[in-house]
Amino acid sequence: MYLRKPEWIRTKMQGGAATKKVNSMISDLSLNTVCDEASCPNRMECFERGTATFMILGRNCTRNCTFCNVTRQKPDEVSEIEPENVAKAVSKLNLKHAVITSVTRDDLEDQGANQFKRVVEEIRKTSPNVSIELLIPDMQGDKKLLDIIIDAEPNILNHNVETVPELYDKVRPMAIFDRSIEVLNYVKQAKPKIKTKSGVMLGLGETKDQVIEVLKRLREVDCDMLTLGQYLQPSTLHLPVVEYITPEQFDEYKEIAIDMGFKRVASAPLVRSSYYAEDL
Repeated sequence: MYLRKPEWIRTKMQGGAATKKVNSMISDLSLNTVCDEASCPNRMECFERGTATFMILGRNCTRNCTFCNVTRQKPDEVSEIEPENVAKAVSKLNLKHAVITSVTRDDLEDQGANQFKRVVEEIRKTSPNVSIELLIPDMQGDKKLLDIIIDAEPNILNHNVETVPELYDKVRPMAIFDRSIEVLNYVKQAKPKIKTKSGVMLGLGETKDQVIEVLKRLREVDCDMLTLGQYLQPSTLHLPVVEYITPEQFDEYKEIAIDMGFKRVASAPLVRSSYYAEDL
């Protein structure tokens, strides 16, 4: 059954000179953004602010998550000049905070860990004062690969659990909730100075008690920051929205999360992992 979007979930059309500038630069440097690839509802607003979340390691993912709009065709070749080009884009946009994510690359021996490291190194060369946030896949829980990434010492390591464990078979059939929790736990244990962050989509059929249990699990591994946002169906081929969560419910979840000890929480219908990440 199709659910009509409530007023609070609708976004205004935007797209001025700043948006054209960002799009042009991304194209010139042969880069991808998760903003476009995942059809983020905030992408025009972020582009107008001169911000973007860069997506490395190509456009095609090796996982089969049923909520995500990123394509699942043959994975791209890893670009040797991509780290340098990301650094150029960060510099040209005069970013204070850079967010780097990727598709999942289970096909690669290092699953892309070294590319993440190289991107951090290149940004630090040209923009040493920029804070860097990495939004990573689970790397199949391989601690040696996680070490490659965190040894580059990003300021924030973000890994989204995405939904409650009871829905993983339907939403993330190739992922494991406990493995994602362990990724966040390992990062905090290995590099306590790195801030950890995670995010959850709501509206897929989860219950309030299940959401609260996920927040508890995240706090058990000392996760510092949390994002909560409404799931939006990218196309008819993706999972339908079961429920539109009210802004009031998002506010309640934020209060609960803060009371649990999260240092920063962004909770609202249009919140995404990197939405206003520089402020969070």
